[in-house]
Amino acid sequence: MPDTNTAIMRRFIDDVINNADYRVLRELVHPDYVYRSPEQELRGPDALEALFTAYRRGLPDLHVAIDDVFASGDKVVARITLTGTHAGELMGLPATGQSVRVHGMVLSHVTHGRIAEEWEMLDMLGLLRQLGVATQAA
Repeated sequence: MPDTNTAIMRRFIDDVINNADYRVLRELVHPDYVYRSPEQELRGPDALEALFTAYRRGLPDLHVAIDDVFASGDKVVARITLTGTHAGELMGLPATGQSVRVHGMVLSHVTHGRIAEEWEMLDMLGLLRQLGVATQAA
């Protein structure tokens, strides 16, 4: 089961996030899906698609690399690096043209071959620093 769940995570990142194939999102994400991060909680595949659409609007060349991944039972954890160019509005910030690199972790709960829950931690402060919104503390 762990190998199958790892394959689900890899396909989700490759097809859904990196290639914006939202048909695959509907295939891999449970109808009662819940996304949690320090910034927000989202429910359902439609809300997740809207989140990715907003990110892709701000970072049209968005790419997520899996740096490390492992599974145990029905849980999959991935250490990820998100890259892209801030070429459109992102989180209310106008385009800067700045290339960004953000590190993070995502823990997914897979049930019956579909992602049911995710907990994501991205270095949002690092992202805001790269976009010139936040500065390094003195």
